[in-house]
Amino acid sequence: MKIAVLTGAGMSAESGLKTFRDSNGLWEGHDVMSVASPEGFANNPELVLDFYNQRRRQLVEVNPNVGHIALAELEQSHEVIIITQNVDDLHERAGSTKVLHLHGELLKVRSIHNETTVLDWREDLHLGDLCKQGGQLRPHIVWFGEAVPLMDTAIDIVQNAEVIIIVGTSMQVYPAAGLIQYAAENTHIYFVDPKPSVNPSKRITVIAKMATSGVLEVISQINKTL
Repeated sequence: MKIAVLTGAGMSAESGLKTFRDSNGLWEGHDVMSVASPEGFANNPELVLDFYNQRRRQLVEVNPNVGHIALAELEQSHEVIIITQNVDDLHERAGSTKVLHLHGELLKVRSIHNETTVLDWREDLHLGDLCKQGGQLRPHIVWFGEAVPLMDTAIDIVQNAEVIIIVGTSMQVYPAAGLIQYAAENTHIYFVDPKPSVNPSKRITVIAKMATSGVLEVISQINKTL
């Protein structure tokens, strides 16, 4: 079975990563546009680089949770592709082999002069860290106001999915929220959210649970239908 899994911040929150929408969230103390926009980077690159350096340091201190691991193990019996809005590597560390990062990756950087120059990066990033062509390196993150280059690939994955699992995201943030409209009419959708913003229907199964416990329930329901 072809399964597309859409994951958001709630998936990583249970591993201990702060999230954008929490009251004590990732962006607290910073105007979002000052640390997550091209304009913010142009105005104060040191602030932006330090912000993501802190995120990178935190990432190496946390581990995949049981939800990440369960989705990775699902590959043993199904064709699973994960489309994530998260910039961490927790899905990969759990063992998932097909992960599409819509919003970029925290452990990568790219040149400001050539966005195709992408490098793996686990250390702090500073002004003066340059690519071989002399361009300043920046976080490989899709900032507000920037295009989502992998959106077409994500649409193709959703269009070909037999089952879609949405977990850890309210699906209120575009353009990712628009992905569901590309699903085939006979594709069943599982929506995991402790405070779901959609209603159950013949096509949609709503599981009002946190990400980890919800993922386990979804997988149990999928296995029962086989």
